[in-house]
Amino acid sequence: MSEVDVNENDDRFMFKYRGIYFQATYTSPQTIDSVQDFEVKDSDVFLVTFPKSGTVWTQQILSLIFNEGHRNGTEKIDNMSRVPWIEYNLYQIDYDSRPSPRLFTSHLPYYLVPKDLKNKKGKIIYVARNPKDVAVSYYHFYKIIVGITQKKDWESFLDDYLSGKVLCSSWFDHVKGWYNHQEDFNILFLTYEEMKKDLRSAVLKICRFVGKELKELEVEAIVEKATFHNMKQDPLANYTFVAEDIFDFNKGTFLRRGAVGDWKNLMTVAQNEKFDKFYNEKMKDVPMNFTWDINEGN
Repeated sequence: MSEVDVNENDDRFMFKYRGIYFQATYTSPQTIDSVQDFEVKDSDVFLVTFPKSGTVWTQQILSLIFNEGHRNGTEKIDNMSRVPWIEYNLYQIDYDSRPSPRLFTSHLPYYLVPKDLKNKKGKIIYVARNPKDVAVSYYHFYKIIVGITQKKDWESFLDDYLSGKVLCSSWFDHVKGWYNHQEDFNILFLTYEEMKKDLRSAVLKICRFVGKELKELEVEAIVEKATFHNMKQDPLANYTFVAEDIFDFNKGTFLRRGAVGDWKNLMTVAQNEKFDKFYNEKMKDVPMNFTWDINEGN
């Protein structure tokens, strides 16, 4: 086991293990190591993201695709139960007893996921979002996390974000790592922005990837229930079901705006120039194109 570093600046809220910051309250180095030996079934589907990149949105889509009861409202099971985390098992779910196809969620980098996934067992859906909007969404998200007593201003948070001193560490390393190693996995790459532009096409793309054939009316129901507006009102999808000792909803909501280009409302010209310089240096060898404003294209 490699050395564990504790971030004292956040009151022991998170620890760094194998290059990644984790939330100390809900996982441990032993749990993270055990994920490596997680036995993957060929029918398993893993949703992988960096935080604030459309995770809950895609959880909702997967829940609706695979569970008719979620689609027609006859089953009251929340998204976190339907598509649980492998590194944060908050509900103490017995994964082995779950019927196939099993759905899972993770923020892990490519090198910490189950070894079976690297042998192309199971399927991975990776969703990436432009890092400026991720930064803004993450900044607001940090305000509602219980356990962070030293809430930072936007300028300080942005510096931490760029240097990877946030939960899950560097967006740049996470996205670049998964992109550069995608040949090692059975993986579908999507971007938040393409899902935002054409949700129906994204749903159909996911259905094809996971081998799920649905009728047109079923697809329409998924698209309708997975819009940001409807999700924000859905108690099974908006994470209001999460315990008060995890999120303080008096300070904000889990699902805030879901917009493309929201970074323009917070980032100054100088901050944007600094960000662009950093982005161009870190991602210069990665042929990925992101939409920075939904009205301007790439």
